[in-house]
Amino acid sequence: MDNSYKIAVASSDGIVVNQHFGHAEQFLIYGVTGDGSFSFIETRTVEPVCNCGNHDDRHLTGNLLKIRDCKYLLVSKIGTGASAQAERLGITPMELPDMIEESIRKVISFEQIQNLFERN
Repeated sequence: MDNSYKIAVASSDGIVVNQHFGHAEQFLIYGVTGDGSFSFIETRTVEPVCNCGNHDDRHLTGNLLKIRDCKYLLVSKIGTGASAQAERLGITPMELPDMIEESIRKVISFEQIQNLFERN
């Protein structure tokens, strides 16, 4: 059984999870293997959803479809509508503003705990 998965990270600098989902212009994609190691895979460019308080639902959907192969989405903030739409696509959004590596380690720990409960 392959326990690998991908994580999309909203970051403007490649160091910190520091972007609101709606303001992100890119998502950094990381791959996590079954043993809990992770590495950077690629950058995916998206159109910002928020524009001066207005939201573009077409861009929101398009952005989520670009990361649909990711199990988790790490952001500094995400609105309830975008969060719900991500979840409908099978993406778990998490507000984890921190250094990217630390945030990913938190997700890996979360995933390992979830897997323990699923085995029982």
